[in-house]
Amino acid sequence: MNARDLSLPLVAILRGLQPAEVQPLGRVLFDAGFRMLEVPLNRPGALECIAALRAIAPAGSLVGGGTMLSVADVENVHAAGGQLMVAPNCDPAVIRRAADLGLWCAPGIATPTEAFMALRSGAHALKIFPADMVGFEGLVALQSVLPQHTPLWPVGGITPDSLAPWRHAGATGFGIGSQLYQPGVSAQALSARARVFGEAWQIAARGEALG
Repeated sequence: MNARDLSLPLVAILRGLQPAEVQPLGRVLFDAGFRMLEVPLNRPGALECIAALRAIAPAGSLVGGGTMLSVADVENVHAAGGQLMVAPNCDPAVIRRAADLGLWCAPGIATPTEAFMALRSGAHALKIFPADMVGFEGLVALQSVLPQHTPLWPVGGITPDSLAPWRHAGATGFGIGSQLYQPGVSAQALSARARVFGEAWQIAARGEALG
């Protein structure tokens, strides 16, 4: 699957998702057009949630784990049916194992050294993290030395209003955390937030095309 082909290249980061919430909240996000869902592993029940999300995911979706720090994390997510590997760091052994198992790999990077290491190890996309530390100018500089069409996904503090300036700096997608999902959020509130992010992406994408 090519992340550049997604009409809504936003990763919903569902930190703290509970198994009882999976079906109603997962369907809300899929109905809103989200096709990449990440359940970070540093909260209980993550693997169960990944398996349950995969069971209701539309064709072409990517569901997987976040905060994947070890080869064991990769193997556990793969065993649960996960297709997406996201990490806050760049660990070549973890990336290579995920790529070998066919997962879409988006490790975290903040420097050119980490970026090229991640790509050599098999990364498909680069999670720009922490996004605020790299900044717009840092992303512009980073993009200038990376292979063309490398997916660049800022993560950390992303809001609907920040999508357009990040897009202008070279971002091709985003990871959306607490501005979208927080434990206890209602399906109605999640639907409204997802819709706002989707509309903000469309505006940002059009601005890039017109600019």
